[in-house]
Amino acid sequence: MEITIRVNGKETTADVEDRTLLVHHLRDQLGLTGTNVGCDTTSCGACTVLLDGESVKSCTVLAAQAEGADVTTIEGLAAEDGSLHPVQQAFSDHHGLQCGFCTPGMVMASVSLLREVPEPTEDQVRSGLEGNLCRCTGYHNIVAAVLAAAADGGAQ
Repeated sequence: MEITIRVNGKETTADVEDRTLLVHHLRDQLGLTGTNVGCDTTSCGACTVLLDGESVKSCTVLAAQAEGADVTTIEGLAAEDGSLHPVQQAFSDHHGLQCGFCTPGMVMASVSLLREVPEPTEDQVRSGLEGNLCRCTGYHNIVAAVLAAAADGGAQ
């Protein structure tokens, strides 16, 4: 089956098997390996991307279901000049990562959260990131990073 998806602002067309998950299409066919495969069961959030602006776990979406959609991955957040998105910068500045495996999913979920709630409370951040697991940080610095990004206008 042939699908056309706009990924990180560029239209892509590819042949995919009916059963191909969006995460595998992004990684294996398009070479966008920033979207991680963590659990394949929707539990961890490492594969989170924006699908038509909404945060989704790409291991729950068939590539064919994304036909005609706009997908943003972690690679699509930085500006063309290489400067980081405010959420990416805040994660760096506030040490919101350790091993980095969950970071792409956390960042994408945070971007989606800040678009919905531009000035969240700490409780709203914790609730908004509930479906994204981190086994290293204890979440304190992740929450601090999201709150800092919000203060710096991270809802872009």
